[in-house]
Amino acid sequence: MTAILPGAPWLIAHRSMLRINKPYKVALNGQDYVLWQNQQGEIFALDNVCPHMQAPLSDGWICQERGTIACPFHALEFDGQGRMYQSDKVGNQPLTNPLELIIKDDCIWTYGGYVPKIPVPNLISKVSEGMSFVGVAGEKSIGGTFLDNLSINYDYNHQSGTHRDLFGIKANRIPVFEQDGYWAKVVQELDREDSTWNDILRNPVILTAPKTYTGILEYAFPALTTFRTSFLLGEILQVHVLYPETENQTKTFVLVYSKPKHPVILPLLRRSMLSAVTTVVEQDTRAIETSYPRQRAKIRLPNEEIMFHAQKLYHDW
Repeated sequence: MTAILPGAPWLIAHRSMLRINKPYKVALNGQDYVLWQNQQGEIFALDNVCPHMQAPLSDGWICQERGTIACPFHALEFDGQGRMYQSDKVGNQPLTNPLELIIKDDCIWTYGGYVPKIPVPNLISKVSEGMSFVGVAGEKSIGGTFLDNLSINYDYNHQSGTHRDLFGIKANRIPVFEQDGYWAKVVQELDREDSTWNDILRNPVILTAPKTYTGILEYAFPALTTFRTSFLLGEILQVHVLYPETENQTKTFVLVYSKPKHPVILPLLRRSMLSAVTTVVEQDTRAIETSYPRQRAKIRLPNEEIMFHAQKLYHDW
């Protein structure tokens, strides 16, 4: 396939998504890779294909004493540089290609083998300063183009429909929209309907949300959308991640952070926060996967210039 946005930095995983000595498969721009973390916390990535008989290395296992990955067919071992380990010796030349990784604040970035066009953003470390990492939610492959998925992250009108049952949004205002190159910032004011008992049972965190609240969104095109808001018990930060698996398949996951007013309540809120974020991703996924092929829109809604800004960055890349 033709690479989507070659030279863009892609956030393909968070360290917490890699279980010790367990292979993790990633697809990026039509190429499959395998990631793994050894007992020392070092992270490696190779093309996900054994050079012997093309078995997927992600179906294999990690040899703990050597930190190598073993092929599931014949137990051939390869180190993080793609060299075969055999008879207590490591070969001189790689037999399968390593993927260059950039580890930043436990986030695993890559350019997918392309020459970097823009730097890895520092947005996550900036917006999460002073907050605690809660976990990863909503990890999912979505049947839709990267542009379709990107557009919904910049679409401020879909909350009133797509997430109507979850959040009960009745009014949505955008008093601030700033953009500078590949960075953008939006301030969003949302008014909520009164919560029903079913709303509370489905999402208990909603009890702590005010009737009107302000969300601050910042973007690092093309990979990141961050959403930060305050609620009765503290602050919540969501970092929505996107990267193209294939032409018509897009991967997403959300990093969740929190700054509770009382740290003791964080474990109590963790499950509800992650569950609510997962529901948001499921609802967005349904909206994308059930839509008919895109045509020229015959209707314009308020604040769509924000979405058009992202689409222009995509087409002008």
